[in-house]
Amino acid sequence: MKGETYLGSQTGTQLDATPQATISIVQLFSNPHAGWIARRRVAALRRRFMAEGITVLNGDHGSKPLMIDRRAQHICCAGGDGTLRHVLAALIGSGREISVSVYPNGTVNLVAREIGYSIAPAVFVQRVLKGDHRGYHHVGLIGDVPMASCASVGPDSYAVAAVLPALKLVIGRAAYIVAVYGFLIRWPRVKITLSNSERELVCEAVYVAKGRYFAGSWSLAPTASMRSQTFEVIALQNASRRTFFRLCWSMFRRLPVGEIPGAKQFNCTELEITSEEPAPLQSDGDIVGYLPLRLALRFVPIEFS
Repeated sequence: MKGETYLGSQTGTQLDATPQATISIVQLFSNPHAGWIARRRVAALRRRFMAEGITVLNGDHGSKPLMIDRRAQHICCAGGDGTLRHVLAALIGSGREISVSVYPNGTVNLVAREIGYSIAPAVFVQRVLKGDHRGYHHVGLIGDVPMASCASVGPDSYAVAAVLPALKLVIGRAAYIVAVYGFLIRWPRVKITLSNSERELVCEAVYVAKGRYFAGSWSLAPTASMRSQTFEVIALQNASRRTFFRLCWSMFRRLPVGEIPGAKQFNCTELEITSEEPAPLQSDGDIVGYLPLRLALRFVPIEFS
């Protein structure tokens, strides 16, 4: 998987012409730490697949990394973006090219929101089996870790690092807001350097969009897409409290965040991110590593049904 970057030899339009294979065996992955409501939804989803005559294989929750069953013809991830990251890592590691679907059953469901999956089991299963809405998406890689929708380094990544898992389980996405309040007095600011073959830029916060959504229904880069062949990057040269909250306000108002004073916006297919200290990088709502890290698009797109 290392070094698999996008080289521009394939497009979603060309791949969408491929005939849809019949699905009869689905491997279902879910978050083992999800609450009881989420577990009930997974059980209902499983029953719906079985009612359609589909054999449902259990995702292996006990192993790390997860394993893709060789019999599986389709992978269903019933969970949020964090669960999807582990499933994509397992799929990429398996070397297989089979379709994936995301049942929106997590705290934040950015990928499911962008693709348009329904939370109703019957509607969801019919969409997967019919294959009328297939899309081929280029996910990013942070080192060897898949990135489906977004990544960032800055005040928000420090907030993600401070989120208490138990609190997140109880109050959901509001746990991120609680974490932000926790470091308002000691506001984290670190010198970050972004570099690739085209530029070198010094900033104090960086946001990388691979999908349309960044926080729920809001977007930092409305033109970003999972189908896109580039990342959209927004760098804040000054990440003071005022600038950060101005960015949040612009995002909530759906105003162009790239027009904030000191903001730089550009597209790229790879990016090296380094810093004076090992700052946390969050991707799809979880901390996946500490700088320095390299981001790159994956060469082979993944089919979402």
